[in-house]
Amino acid sequence: MRMFSAAVQIAALVFTVSPSLGADADHIGIVKTMAGQVVVDRGGRAVDAQLNFRLYQGDVIRTGSNGKAGLILEDDTVISMGNGSTLALRDFAFKPNDRKLSFVARVYQGTVSFISGQIAKLAPSLVHIETPNATVGVRGTHLLVRVD
Repeated sequence: MRMFSAAVQIAALVFTVSPSLGADADHIGIVKTMAGQVVVDRGGRAVDAQLNFRLYQGDVIRTGSNGKAGLILEDDTVISMGNGSTLALRDFAFKPNDRKLSFVARVYQGTVSFISGQIAKLAPSLVHIETPNATVGVRGTHLLVRVD
């Protein structure tokens, strides 16, 4: 009976794991390429990224002085981060059948390149890149941002 109870508890834990612990539900993209130090701040915890590391809305990605990262989001947006960069994935919704589309990212520092995905094609007014001094509405396909 105890083994059955333990198995039920373990199963319940598996089905209630939150995205902050790496569950597959609601991820918005992955770290596709990386070199050097790449850290993801999620829910007050810093986690060293790895290839195919799942990204969630609200994640803050930081590259070290020797780091760089390539991210691919669910709408095929491609983001490249140079060394010493910090980027927050503030808002992301890609449910075209439900007409729920949104992409807001904030570049705090460094060099970040964006190649727009499906959200920018379907609803360009809903794609925004924020910096400490300005907000950029993306209307094209490629954007390079440098924040010192």
